[in-house]
Amino acid sequence: MRGMKRDGVTESPAGRWTRSEDYLGAMARKRTFRRSHHRDRTQPEVPQMLLSTLPFLALLLLLGVLAIGIMVAAFPGSQPPDKTRQVAQKEQGFAPRGWLQEAQKEFHR
Repeated sequence: MRGMKRDGVTESPAGRWTRSEDYLGAMARKRTFRRSHHRDRTQPEVPQMLLSTLPFLALLLLLGVLAIGIMVAAFPGSQPPDKTRQVAQKEQGFAPRGWLQEAQKEFHR
């Protein structure tokens, strides 16, 4: 790059691209080209019931039925009643003298 002089650089045949008018003109032509080749999307004017709302409503209804079914199955009234356990009354116990020593002797045999 050291040996290259400014005089040796040639300009493009289209003209100089250093002026802002040249850049703006090219951008305007590009935008005009895009707009002329742009196609509008075709969409129905009114959304169709079968394609948009009906699947959502069906799913919502299914989840509602499932939730109600779970609530009915889990309701305590539908379960069999628990058997109440009868608790024995506390009684005062009686142990003869020396029972602990006899139990320890039996344990160490």
